[in-house]
Amino acid sequence: MEEVTYTILRTIISILILMVCSLWFGKQINAHINLYNFALSITIGSFIANMGFDIKLNFFPMLSAFLTLILIFFLFSLLSAKNRVFRKWLSGRPTVIIEKGKILDKNMKKIRYTLDDLNQQLRELGIFDIVEVEFAILEVSGKLSVMKKTKYQHTLKQDLYPAMQNQDVTIPKELIMNGKMIEKNFNAQYSNSWLVNQLNLRKLELEDVQYAVITSKGHLFIDVYHDQLTTAIDLE
Repeated sequence: MEEVTYTILRTIISILILMVCSLWFGKQINAHINLYNFALSITIGSFIANMGFDIKLNFFPMLSAFLTLILIFFLFSLLSAKNRVFRKWLSGRPTVIIEKGKILDKNMKKIRYTLDDLNQQLRELGIFDIVEVEFAILEVSGKLSVMKKTKYQHTLKQDLYPAMQNQDVTIPKELIMNGKMIEKNFNAQYSNSWLVNQLNLRKLELEDVQYAVITSKGHLFIDVYHDQLTTAIDLE
């Protein structure tokens, strides 16, 4: 009877700890589905199962190891938020599978991604004819993101205006992230000096900008750290 009571108490405590941790960083794990977070979620589940049900293992050493794991994850999260290079190393980076309608077989071979995989994921997105695809990117989560060719896209209000038509479509180019320029994405059209001039026109400094990107339509989008919102929407 004593063992049963001990097991019940361990299980209750373990579940409470899991609930607290889930509330703390559950959204982050779900929002950033990658190999690291996938492995972490499995490890957490193993810890909780052993803490709750395996009475042969001492509870407090297991709890110490579990809290150490959570602390390491928290520190990695802080580093990832502040350092883009570390974030890419930890999470990986997406792979372009189709560019301007051309299948990039070299990229597919690097990640051991087959044509069967590609066709299956396209069908899951409701695309049965690969000729419709302009760009396809395999995200770090394993999901395929697709941009259709202009003539296969749904009609939007902006398509009704002649000035909006016949524009080249490309993958968005990120120029600034977390206040730092991404030098490799600059080219003759969108140069470093051009971006600095655009910031000067908006009376902005580089450190004021959280994110700047050239959209697929060739427009510059800039988001600053201080959005000057009096109140932010908080969903309850």
